[in-house]
Formats: sequence, C-alpha cells, structure tokens
Amino acid sequence: MDPTTSGRFRVHDRRQRPDIDDGSGGTDAVDDGTDSSGVDGDEEFVLVELADGPVDPTDPDAEDRFDPLYATAEGYEGDLADAVEALRAGFVVDATLAWTDGSARFRDVEVVRETRFRFADEVEGMFEAAVETWQQIRAEGEPVGSITTRSNDGDPNGALYLFADAPGSDTFDEVRTGRLPIEPLVARVNESREDDDPREVFVLRPAEHEFVAVYVVFDRDGVLAQTVRDTYDLGAGLAAGLDANYPDGDGGDSVVSDASDDSGEGSEFDGDDDLDGGDDFDALDRL
Repeated sequence: MDPTTSGRFRVHDRRQRPDIDDGSGGTDAVDDGTDSSGVDGDEEFVLVELADGPVDPTDPDAEDRFDPLYATAEGYEGDLADAVEALRAGFVVDATLAWTDGSARFRDVEVVRETRFRFADEVEGMFEAAVETWQQIRAEGEPVGSITTRSNDGDPNGALYLFADAPGSDTFDEVRTGRLPIEPLVARVNESREDDDPREVFVLRPAEHEFVAVYVVFDRDGVLAQTVRDTYDLGAGLAAGLDANYPDGDGGDSVVSDASDDSGEGSEFDGDDDLDGGDDFDALDRL
C-alpha cells in the first residue's frame, strides 16, 4: 500500500514542476535558451501544507515549514476528477495524498476556503500607494515593508507587502512557486481580522519598478478586490456586478503582460502614511 499524507494545504499554483535543484546543490539557473521552468510529465499543483497553529518566525526551521510539495493534477476519474479540476490557486483544502515513487496524487480532496491567489507580471500603472511606499522603504534601506490600505470611510481593507526584486533575482517566480512563503502574511491577516473569511491575494510585479507587491485584500467579494481585478485584467471585477459570485473560473490564473493604464489611484488604494514597523519579515526574507 502506498504511504499517504493527510492534512490541510494551500493550493499555490497549477504548473509543471519547477526545476528547483540544478544538481549542484544551488538554485541558480543558467539561461541557455531552453525552457528550464519545468520537467516533462503531467501538470502538478504546487501545495503548501498549513500548520495547525502559528509558526514562530524566530524558529530556525520556520522557513522549511512552508516548503512546497507537488501533487499530480491529471489522470483522475469520477467525482475526484471533478474536485481536482475545480481547484484554483489560493484555495485551502483538506486532502489525503498518496505517494508512489516520490510522486503525490490526491486520494481525496475537499475545499474548505475559497481564497484566491492571482498573479500578474510586468503590469503597467502600478497604484500610487505601492509606489510611494516602496520609495519610502528604499529610502530607509529596507528590502521589505508593508502598509495597511483603507477605504473611503477609513476602514482597513487590505494589507500590502512589498519585496525587493533586484536584478538577477526572480521574486515573482519565488512567490508563485511557493519557494518564498507568503502563507505567514495571509495568516497574519486572518489573525488580525479574527474571522475565517476567504481573501483575495494579488501578486503583482510592475514593469517600471524593482519590487513585487503581495496585496492581501480582506474581502474577496468587496469593491477593492473587484477594482484590482478590473485594473490589472485579472478576472471579473466591477463590470461583472457587485453581486457576482467568485471565484470566477480560470480568469485569475493568467499572467498578464499588458494591463490597463488605469493606475488604480484613489481612495480604494489609499494607504497609511506610516509603515507598519511591527511586522517581522525575518522568516520570509530569502532575498
């Protein structure tokens, strides 16, 4: 009988397995004109197992706690095939994985929270709160930082985290493949909100700035989430109606290269003037 692993997992992405180990013990890739982003074979889900409780960022093993694993996305039958096909990046699932020759397949899977992760690369018109915050972070000599954004009424509506994306690095890909863990950021929001509602998490890399934004929007169905989707062409937004039912299929899984020129400026993107100096990024900083 194949060994199994049961637990709660975050679905990060659906793709071919990244070439994490180049055989030399490091992760540096050599651009030889070939596609080294994956290996031959079926598509796989990138999964991150969720801890039963908070993870201490000062624990020496904290980073390893969020290492990704991979589960085959194809070749299922019946109800299980339907359940696997319906999975989207960001979903939290209870699942049992069966292991054969080092590869994992879903034995069963059930969605418990429909948070969405949406990725957009080379976006144009990055919203003002992100750009201004990044300028302040760099002026202070920091590689990472955060602010809380607020609505017209001054109510908190999102947590915006910014990570340096220096030349020679690929922070966007590190986040998308789960190698740079963003789960602690989502967990921090869940703890502060004291609810179990699904979020909308936008991972954006602007074309004109050397940072990656991870924007955890508190209300997946709210105006802010719909505005961001509209601005960066990441699925149904305000145009679909405020009472639209999300998640909305495959629209949020694409990487866009030519987003709207609308900068998203305005009160829905307004951020606090001061950075949240209490945030501890030590366990996240692999840059």
